Amino acid sequence: MSAPQSPVGFTPTGTIATHKDRRRVVFATVVGTTVEWYDFFIYAQAAALVFATLFFEPAGTGFAQILAFITVGISFLFRPLGAFLAGHLGDKYGRRLVLMLTLILMGVATTLVGLLPTYAAIGIAAPILLIVLRILQGISAGGEWGGAVLMAVEHAPKGKRGLFGASPQIGVPLGLLLASGIMGLMAVIAPGEAFLEWGWRVPFLLSFVLILVGYYIRRRVEESPVFVELAERKQQTRMPIVQLFKRHALLVLLAALVFAGNNAVGYMTTGGYIQRYATDPAGPVGLTTADVLGAVTLSAVTWLVFTWIAGWLSDLIGRRTTYIIGWIALFVGVFAVFPLVNTGNVMLLALGLIILTVGLGFTYGPQAALYTELFPASIRFSGVSISYAIGAILGGAFAPTIAQALVQATGGTMAVTWYLAGMVALGLVGSLLLRDRSGIPLGPDHEEEQSASPIYGRAQA
Repeated sequence: MSAPQSPVGFTPTGTIATHKDRRRVVFATVVGTTVEWYDFFIYAQAAALVFATLFFEPAGTGFAQILAFITVGISFLFRPLGAFLAGHLGDKYGRRLVLMLTLILMGVATTLVGLLPTYAAIGIAAPILLIVLRILQGISAGGEWGGAVLMAVEHAPKGKRGLFGASPQIGVPLGLLLASGIMGLMAVIAPGEAFLEWGWRVPFLLSFVLILVGYYIRRRVEESPVFVELAERKQQTRMPIVQLFKRHALLVLLAALVFAGNNAVGYMTTGGYIQRYATDPAGPVGLTTADVLGAVTLSAVTWLVFTWIAGWLSDLIGRRTTYIIGWIALFVGVFAVFPLVNTGNVMLLALGLIILTVGLGFTYGPQAALYTELFPASIRFSGVSISYAIGAILGGAFAPTIAQALVQATGGTMAVTWYLAGMVALGLVGSLLLRDRSGIPLGPDHEEEQSASPIYGRAQA
């Protein structure tokens, strides 16, 4: 173990004790993750709506759209790098430092996308710079989630970890709601060619303001009490990532599968695929951009509600049982969504997305508490972040690209439905192989208990 090292301005100042302080933590994690995912999702929205034309048009109409979706997926390949860096920093120097750094990185990258010249202006340099900025977003996203989750859950009362852990989780549907809402508003304010010329840039430039708000709020939050205790005892792990893979490699994989099932389905909207599919003038649906973004925004509200409900319910019936309910609901949603989208009726499209959000919420709300309770305190940030990043690669990274390719190859959406159903099945398997550890002590005094394997059939990690 190494001596505690805290950068100037990030020295731990004590543990959370009051209800007021806990509310501040919840508020800060909600706002911060909302801003982060807003930034991440407006890129996906723009990739679905304008990037093929503005940055990849020389590749030809069909392939240009696939390239635009590939840039969405490329960022996921760099999430593990962000997770490795954040895990190392978070386990050695604290959760709050990482949250500040990731917020700034995401905001700068997003704002620069809004200022980027197109292919027509600077040629091949335009898509190259776009990809570089998307990579920076991926690094930031890879480190953000773990820090936000641990700040929320490690501050929570023992019997409310699921509820507190749902606070960073609802940042995803809130980010989608904000991204879809502002993109939809700009599609109304600047329709047609105006949206293509400048309207899409406004949501990216707005990120600069949001990042200042998020930074101010997060700066006022105390460090996690678990990390404070580790630092005071000089018990930070010198090489947390090495210890993680040496002792818990299989656990990381199973935790990643749990998230992959949810993430692949979620990226049908957060990755922009349904938005593109439903608005393609050459496709079978042919709805307007504003109508589709409005339906996605509505579904983000219901996703938020079911995510919050699932976090609360997991404190009552356990994480594992809540997940199983969620996977069943997600199977229903997967088989319902495309038949409803293909009707070409915007109300039925909205209904399909709302049905989908029931399962999405139930398989996302408990994730923060589930992941936090799986890993020992000294390597928890690394375990949580890396499991999440690997799950994102296996799940949502190229889900829109795969869906686009399947539709182009088969001429219909049934292949996409079976692909998503297969990912849901993988998530269910991962959940069934993990024991429920709701309520396990999280502090460094209980490392031995935390190190016992939660995998069925394995007694000790």
